[in-house]
Amino acid sequence: MFDSFARCIWFSFLGASMALLSGCGSFNGASNRLVNVITPYKIDIVQGNFVSREQAAALKQGMNRSQVRDLMGSPLLTSVFHADRWDYVFTFKRQGVEPQSRRVTLFFKDDVLLKIVADPLPTEAEFVASLDSGRRTGKVPVLEMSEESLKTTTLPVKPVDAKPLPPLPSSYPPLEAAPN
Repeated sequence: MFDSFARCIWFSFLGASMALLSGCGSFNGASNRLVNVITPYKIDIVQGNFVSREQAAALKQGMNRSQVRDLMGSPLLTSVFHADRWDYVFTFKRQGVEPQSRRVTLFFKDDVLLKIVADPLPTEAEFVASLDSGRRTGKVPVLEMSEESLKTTTLPVKPVDAKPLPPLPSSYPPLEAAPN
């Protein structure tokens, strides 16, 4: 009797083990499908100074450094060894999209803009359009109340305590103690 009971338990264990192992084989395929659906969130990484085609077109040879800084902003890279060179570098990395990298280099002589070397630059409109990541967003709710709902809505009004403020002092104490 014990022998048949042990066999029954053994076959049950063997059957459960086989069922679990066969489940693992089909789980690999399911996990690959899950990877396509469930992915970790990766943030967009924007580094450097974005320079648009319009900004680069506004640069003119002969501008002084302060005019260039007013137009372009402070350069990302300045070098002690190349004091007459400013580099504006921009990188943009987004999940699933090829990283973007652009560089604009300005050369000065005697604090006057001499030469501009730049990668092909997008317009501001093209850059803003490239920021649309294609993520689905839900329907945007209306964020203003209609006239009817404004009329029917009553806001609680708290009475204001109108206590007079104390008068300001005519002189203030010194900020630092007098030396001894």
